[in-house]
Amino acid sequence: MVKKSKYWKHRLHEIIYEADTPAGKLFDIVLLFLIVLSVVLVALESIDEFYNQYSFFLNISEWIITIFFTIEYILRLIAVHKPIKYIISFYGIIDFLSTIPKYLSLIFLGTQSLVALRALRLLRVFRILKMTRYIGESNTLIKALIASRAKIGVFIFSVLVICIIFGTIMYMVESNESGFTSIPESIYWCIVTLTTVGYGDIAPMTALGQFIASFIMIMGYGIIAVPTGIVTAELTDQKKKIDSNTQACLHCMTSDHIDNSIFCYQCGKKLNNV
Repeated sequence: MVKKSKYWKHRLHEIIYEADTPAGKLFDIVLLFLIVLSVVLVALESIDEFYNQYSFFLNISEWIITIFFTIEYILRLIAVHKPIKYIISFYGIIDFLSTIPKYLSLIFLGTQSLVALRALRLLRVFRILKMTRYIGESNTLIKALIASRAKIGVFIFSVLVICIIFGTIMYMVESNESGFTSIPESIYWCIVTLTTVGYGDIAPMTALGQFIASFIMIMGYGIIAVPTGIVTAELTDQKKKIDSNTQACLHCMTSDHIDNSIFCYQCGKKLNNV
């Protein structure tokens, strides 16, 4: 009886946490469809005319999706040996935030709670973050960003220094009539110009100010390419690493194990231990 229970727990783990099995792939496809559908419903609810006409349909659809996500959340807790690790994990928190809004809306009743209800409905947008679990390349991108954090941090600090320097210069060159009424305002203008956004709410009027602005604009094109190059280099390094699969450890929930692995590289426990 114990062995049978252990077998079904293992099968449940394969379906919910794995994506290399037919059942796991089907589960992921259904979940992805419901996530996208839920986010579309949230967007449609924000249209007053649509909500007033189809409020009953939207409410029933949301309850069906909420119940499905609730069952999924409970099954994820059952399928692992240490549920607390899942609960406090990034995906566990996202799954929880994706499930509770509809239940919380039952607590906030009455016209005075309409603002709170609107905010709770918008919380369901967090469900779109659940999709990252099923996009294999997202893990590679996240790892590349983490590996690049020191270089990107130095780059952002350098850009901030440049903006402070040029913002101060523009404050001295331009007059208040041009919109450069203070150093913070001038730094704001420099950031907008350097990033090639160009709102146009502040613009230099003197020849010297326009020359400096032109220099900052040209420099902006080169600066934009720097973080792209940093992340691209890290992505290339990630691609060179040994291929991994979606297999997740039942004990510590660590994923991305090397193909044909027998033991978890994080906790050392045996994988797929039936």
